[in-house]
Amino acid sequence: MTQELLTSIEGAAGKLSLNRPNALHSLTLDMCHAMSSALTAWASDDAVKAVILDHAEGRGFCAGGDINLLRESALNDGGVSGRKFFHDEYQLNHQMFTYEKPIVAFMDGITMGGGAGMSVHGSHRVLSERTTFAMPETGIGLFPDIGGTWFLSCCPGQVGMYLGLTGYRMKAADTLYAGLGDFYVESHRNEELIAALAEAGPADQGAASAIIKSFSSDPGPAPLAEHRETIDRCFAGDSVEAILAALEAEGTEWADKHLRMLATKSPTSLKLTFRQLRLGPNIESIADIMEMEYRMANRSYLGHDMFEGIRAVVIDKDGAPKWEPDTLAAVSDADIDEYFEPVLGEPDFKAAQLS
Repeated sequence: MTQELLTSIEGAAGKLSLNRPNALHSLTLDMCHAMSSALTAWASDDAVKAVILDHAEGRGFCAGGDINLLRESALNDGGVSGRKFFHDEYQLNHQMFTYEKPIVAFMDGITMGGGAGMSVHGSHRVLSERTTFAMPETGIGLFPDIGGTWFLSCCPGQVGMYLGLTGYRMKAADTLYAGLGDFYVESHRNEELIAALAEAGPADQGAASAIIKSFSSDPGPAPLAEHRETIDRCFAGDSVEAILAALEAEGTEWADKHLRMLATKSPTSLKLTFRQLRLGPNIESIADIMEMEYRMANRSYLGHDMFEGIRAVVIDKDGAPKWEPDTLAAVSDADIDEYFEPVLGEPDFKAAQLS
């Protein structure tokens, strides 16, 4: 059986390589546990000065969490293992966010959903010409989790709301513009950069930045910047309905394209994501953010749309989900309130390692 996560120490760096090439390195529960264990061990190892996160053979960095597991869990064990996946994945995200040593994540390929959680929470996010970054959860009946409440709220203007609702796929220049990446390094230089980090053993975040910057270059203009004024104008509304009305009032090809796109998303997910991202700037602690998202994920397991979205996009691949409810008007504020209620067995996001 292929080892799903390769761990090694190279010079003064601990190295984690995602290794599920046939699944675009999507995360499994075992991978989350192995990563957490390695990070815990290296945190107290003075010989390890930094952590490098990349993928092994094949394309993609990490296409997300193992959403097949979520559906199988709902069908076979009442959602126990699916909730466990959310529980432990979110704890790993928190562990990475609070890690004291540099974590250099090479987002060299598809970086979506759970893959964003494996990279955005690192201290140094390295992009390449092969990067495609997106949070496409509203299209599968979920919401931008794994800390999306935090990192999308940190994007300039209304860019985070735009990304969260639409699932827009960004290349490297856009990802830098949105503040979700730090450096652009052409992929053919990755191994040389990894070797430099391993040899130097950066003593702090600044030292790591200096090394990476010496390999970086300019990815060119960001397409997002061209539409920034429109994004800020249209996505500043006080409801999803207001955002749609603003797009309709634009009367442009760009706005019409996004109206058609948003019409394919789960109405519940759109309203849930809107509430989440409006709350985000007012939540100071990453632990509180992850706790809130666990509540949201737990409630999503009791609903319809997440499993219908997974069916339509991943299982049957017919691209025709039947959302319930199927209109925004049918999703009430009280319906969305339920996603933020406390649940039993919430994770302790102050824990250093997964249990």
